[in-house]
Amino acid sequence: MKRLLLSLVLVLPLLAGCTKKDNVITIGEYDSMSGSDATFGLSSNKGVRLAFDEINAAGGIKGKKVDLKMMDDQGKNEEAASAVTRLITSNKVVAIIGGVASGRSKASAPIAQSHKVPFVSPASTNPDVTKVGDYVFRVCFIDPFQGLVMAKFASENLKVKKAAVLRDVKNDYSVGLADVFVQEFKKRGGEIVTDLSYQAGDIDFKAQLTQIRSKNPDAIYVPGYYTEVGLIAQQARQLGIKAPLLGGDGWDSDKLSEIGKEAINGNYYSNHYTTESTDPAVTEFIKKFKAKYNETPDALAALGYDAAKILAAAIERAPDLSGQAIRDELAKTKDFAGVTGKITLNENRDAVKSAVVIQVDGKNRKFITTITP
Repeated sequence: MKRLLLSLVLVLPLLAGCTKKDNVITIGEYDSMSGSDATFGLSSNKGVRLAFDEINAAGGIKGKKVDLKMMDDQGKNEEAASAVTRLITSNKVVAIIGGVASGRSKASAPIAQSHKVPFVSPASTNPDVTKVGDYVFRVCFIDPFQGLVMAKFASENLKVKKAAVLRDVKNDYSVGLADVFVQEFKKRGGEIVTDLSYQAGDIDFKAQLTQIRSKNPDAIYVPGYYTEVGLIAQQARQLGIKAPLLGGDGWDSDKLSEIGKEAINGNYYSNHYTTESTDPAVTEFIKKFKAKYNETPDALAALGYDAAKILAAAIERAPDLSGQAIRDELAKTKDFAGVTGKITLNENRDAVKSAVVIQVDGKNRKFITTITP
């Protein structure tokens, strides 16, 4: 009898573990929870968690609860690759959400592709990310569209004739946007008077800005991250440059105004959604996000939320939990009513959707216009 009881004591925890495992679907996420651009990862993760909390409260996916495994890439490419490897080999995830930065996605997506694990990036906009393979998707628009949006806005809305460019030469995201902006702005008859560079981590931009000032541009395109853009705005104004700064979604952080202070006000950037939207899906999302986190969601939070919802919908439709089955359903995503717009994934697994142009006004972000594909 003692032996029987001992056997039961040893076996029951194993049975409980099996039962628990059978009743959950494990999904991985990696993001920059620390590092120089941590606000991006923190926001994206909040959106992902809100989505899965809602899904679990409604009964989960296929009647199973989502078990989210989260890892911090520390804002480093090598850590992103390591995180994806661990999520696949140790946590046995069925899919991965992550990669708010294109460089980190380019470092980690090939690992997911080689293991045939579906990979959904909320915010990596560089075109090369999804070229890695057919298991790699994104729910954001890509750099060519974002560069086109600001070239069109500069030319048609602001009537800019001469523009300068200041790009982060070591950042795939910044280089991609800058290249397309230059190309599209020239197509519209505009002149690029100078195209200069800096590197992430720089704090003194006065040499580049002095050169830009000598060219007297009507606007300056700075498609970098908020960490440097805020400093660039301050130093531009200190040098007496009054031309508006234009940028991309890498500006979208409350830290932008903390760093740039008054100097960043009045400048414009392209983004994925606006908190001024009257769309019921958007207003409801903002209400739920504020209730959970006591803050207004930025675009990275909205993209994380949409990535989680699109992935969950694909898993629900899939006949089983194999990578192939989930991949196939993700590829069928069409007219998904997301917070960041109506999302269709094209043959390249990129999202086809509209962009908005936002103007900075302290902590506020004023909606200016919508640019459609």
